[in-house]
Amino acid sequence: MRISDGFQLTTGDHVATLRIDRPERRNAMSADMWRVLPDLLAPLAADPGVRVLVLTGAGGTFCSGADISEIAGLADGDDDTGLTVAAERALTAFPKPVIAMIEGFCVGGGCQLAVACDLRVAAEGSRFGVTPARLGIVYPVSSTRRLVDLIGPPAAKFLLYSAELIDAGRALRTGLVDEVVAPGELAGRVYGLARTLAANSRLTLAATKEIVEGRAGEARVREWQRAAREESAEGVAAFLERRPPRFTWTPPGPGAVPGDARDGVSGGGPD
Repeated sequence: MRISDGFQLTTGDHVATLRIDRPERRNAMSADMWRVLPDLLAPLAADPGVRVLVLTGAGGTFCSGADISEIAGLADGDDDTGLTVAAERALTAFPKPVIAMIEGFCVGGGCQLAVACDLRVAAEGSRFGVTPARLGIVYPVSSTRRLVDLIGPPAAKFLLYSAELIDAGRALRTGLVDEVVAPGELAGRVYGLARTLAANSRLTLAATKEIVEGRAGEARVREWQRAAREESAEGVAAFLERRPPRFTWTPPGPGAVPGDARDGVSGGGPD
């Protein structure tokens, strides 16, 4: 279903797929596409039926970057206040697991989006690059730090200094992607993984995302641990009884503590 110029959305089995849909430009992101992305993510974050998000591209390409013809409109503020950073931050803040399903080119702004996802699975033959040096652009500070956190300073410097494209094998070795599979196996692997995540405890996934990203202090971790008592009891019982667990925790509304949520309560995820 086309939900906006440049994007398609499909849902099923608690998994939403947001597809960048501009194949005639190798899915280059226009200024309007960067601008609308946070608004597309917000209802998916609040939808209790969506437990995992897959971000991908149409036509055999993930995303070839920002549309160069509109580059002046993307840096509409000082340093980290441009449209690309706002979209990237909305993706990073998405309260549920996000998997980038990558084939073809994942370059420039496309790589920026992929790095903002939680997991990245790529097809053999995919190509990756971070290319601001070709245009004389200073890469945003938050994007640079996120890249460094993912692959380390030496690999980040190579990508940023050289602006060269690397293959999927090198991307895997540097940690830029988590898995590389044969092109014909990409969708099966990604959606199999997405279904696995969707069946796991949403409380565990939400808490893990907060903790890994450094957004949970000691008090917040204790809240999560208190909220997990019933969830973990069900998980242990299901394991001992050799049955699938029936986890009941759902995300609370904004501003609520984790333990406030139980059956049927939905919201935008823990803050």
